[in-house]
Amino acid sequence: MIEATGLTKSYGSKTAVYNLTFRVQPGKVTGFLGPNGAGKSTTMRMILGLDAPSAGTVTIGGYQYRQLPNAPRQVGALLDANAKHGGRSARSHLLCLAQLSGIPARRVDEVLDVVGLSQVAAKRSKGFSLGMGQRLGIATALLGDPQVLLFDEPVNGLDPEGIRWVRELMRRLASEGRTVFVSSHLMSEMAQTADHLIVIGRGQLMADQPVNDFIEQNSTSFARVRTPDSEEQQREKLVRVLAEAGGQVQQEPEGTLRVVGLELPRISELAHQADVRLWELSPHHASLEEAYMRMTQGAVDYRSTADQRAGLQGQPPQVAGYGPPQAAGYPPPQGGFGPPPGAPAGPVPAGPPVAQPAAASPAPYRPEDAR
Repeated sequence: MIEATGLTKSYGSKTAVYNLTFRVQPGKVTGFLGPNGAGKSTTMRMILGLDAPSAGTVTIGGYQYRQLPNAPRQVGALLDANAKHGGRSARSHLLCLAQLSGIPARRVDEVLDVVGLSQVAAKRSKGFSLGMGQRLGIATALLGDPQVLLFDEPVNGLDPEGIRWVRELMRRLASEGRTVFVSSHLMSEMAQTADHLIVIGRGQLMADQPVNDFIEQNSTSFARVRTPDSEEQQREKLVRVLAEAGGQVQQEPEGTLRVVGLELPRISELAHQADVRLWELSPHHASLEEAYMRMTQGAVDYRSTADQRAGLQGQPPQVAGYGPPQAAGYPPPQGGFGPPPGAPAGPVPAGPPVAQPAAASPAPYRPEDAR
């Protein structure tokens, strides 16, 4: 079991983690969620003794990590898949770690089989893809057959088969009574993998509860209703009837109605009484992603905005006073852009027409040309 009490970490004037208190129970997959910069990686580093807390304590099985006898045999972790010597083969990398921790060499081949890297065990790790590097990092965590495992974004770079394999691996490890603590930004995976959630925002605890309870408390279920697209009056009539019955009705862009506050049988009964045909009447239960976004929307530090250069993907707009040289009355340049040397600063009066060679089609505009 991992237990944090009043855990705090400050870097100068910035507090990355503040007064975190939680427990990670064995026999469960505990998801560790939070926006970028929330303090997840810092918390994991403090659990593993890589960073010293500014205040508070964190223990594993009642001991601080550095007090654990032969810690790699009791705790396995994947924090950075690139934490390896690129010149070593996968097998040599694992064998070096095994020898440092007194782990039998046969265990190296066992974990290479588990993560599916046996066929490339002799290959230098610097040639590994991102997904293969993740598999090697997971093998490193499993090397000591530990009872406590921490994984930071374990599915980065993995293909769908690999993601499914990680999901099943986490659940199998937890079913064996191990403590599994997983940080991830993939809400769909957390919904299928985690039993319990710990959510932090700006370094502070926001939630510590089972997945189903988290979704229920941070979302609203609704009914989706669709009427025939060509019968606008029928839709308006249904909206009025549902609102009079106490429902909250919102029209969605695709023409469906989102109804909150009325059960499906009641909606069907009201539509029947109003003689309105329904093409769809279905329940909608919020996903973990929706619940997570609703809870953490006030704790997001990094928000994107609309791209102001989006309009530059076509031809560049003409700005007054900065048109092509011909627009200002200059003859075509012979070896560069702009007026020839000694030309007056203002527009040149139009003279007799000069025969011009046929101009080639302009090259398509590229955004980088404006930089």
